Amino acid sequence: MRDGDPAAAEPRLRETILSHLLPDPPVRLGVAVSGGGDSTALLLLLSDIAADRGIALHVVTVDHGLRPEAPAEAAQVAALAARLGHPHSTLRWTGWDGQGNTQDAARRARFDLIAAWAREGGIPVVALGHTADDQAETVLMRLARASGADGLSGMPLRRVHDNVTFLRPMLDLRRAELREMLRRRGQDWIEDPSNDDPAYDRIRIRQALDALAPLGLTVPALATVAGNSAAIRATLDHYALAEARACVTFDRGDILMDRGHFAALLPEMQRRLLIAALRWLTGAAYPPRRRPLAMMLDAIAAGQDMTLAGCRALVGRETLRLTREAAALTGQIVAPGAVWDGRWRLAPPPGDVTPKGAEIRPLTLAGVADCPGWRDTALPRATLAASPAAWHGARLLAAPLAGRAEGWRLELTRDQDTFFGFFASH
Repeated sequence: MRDGDPAAAEPRLRETILSHLLPDPPVRLGVAVSGGGDSTALLLLLSDIAADRGIALHVVTVDHGLRPEAPAEAAQVAALAARLGHPHSTLRWTGWDGQGNTQDAARRARFDLIAAWAREGGIPVVALGHTADDQAETVLMRLARASGADGLSGMPLRRVHDNVTFLRPMLDLRRAELREMLRRRGQDWIEDPSNDDPAYDRIRIRQALDALAPLGLTVPALATVAGNSAAIRATLDHYALAEARACVTFDRGDILMDRGHFAALLPEMQRRLLIAALRWLTGAAYPPRRRPLAMMLDAIAAGQDMTLAGCRALVGRETLRLTREAAALTGQIVAPGAVWDGRWRLAPPPGDVTPKGAEIRPLTLAGVADCPGWRDTALPRATLAASPAAWHGARLLAAPLAGRAEGWRLELTRDQDTFFGFFASH
């Protein structure tokens, strides 16, 4: 039967989605549903698949608190999930401070909230409702920003975030065919008014696609560009990983690279290693922009230290050291035993009576001066100034990396595998 035949359409849609779950479908699967047409279609199709395959399907909706209609929309999704026989959770975001890019902040919060929900529920995979149309829009947006292969590869089929795999099983499917399926089933969906708001770049790109189609810039063509670019990206990362294993070592939370080896690399390999180092140090989801990265690479080639994205490049005769910048950590304050700067845990000795109000903060250069044995650590002062220290007011209680452990236990919670994983996580 032809793909356009209604009788053939739904099995083909289900088979496309199922192909991304095989060969080992998860026993528990999450699906993020906003109530819009794409995610609603994904819920219906996954519900059919779950029934056939014995998968426990869990539905989640994020209320970003940005529109008064959001609670009612979440309730509408909950009612649909209940009708289909699947548990539903609504997650509410309360962290928006009105600053910066609203859509970007909401997207990051959405991933964080859903990942935490999935981990708590023992759900290893969460499906997202992005389509080929979304992919085409993403490629055009990144083309407008003069992106390279990484940007033009678009949204990955799989992405691991906080140990949860996010899967986009509909990147080969069109928005129109999913809505046609909903109409055949008599299933309503929610239309977000922001989807027609030209104030957003993505909406202007979406509206421009119709005009570009006669020139060959169609959704399938742009989706193919994303696939081709993703293959290039994977190849570059494969070779970058080999170079990273050859020249990168770790030293008490810093990343060291053999300067001669690094200098001999092609610029794109250097850029990828530098990005991985900066992301490993900061935990950032995205790298700095190309221009600042190029400036840091120029500084390294000239033998000059430079600061970027809360990190410092310290250029020695034989070694390039990437470390945290103390000034970027001024506001990083946690209680003893909590994770500090996303990667350190500093806890008092067992049975120790820690003074009330003790805090974990950066050591700072002034604190380094209060550690007589700091030179014996063979760590640069810049590294030590940015290291975790226990303070009680202005009194330094402990600074293990600077030689003043005082019985406190320091643990690095971000391992080396995380660094190497940056080259294979797309």
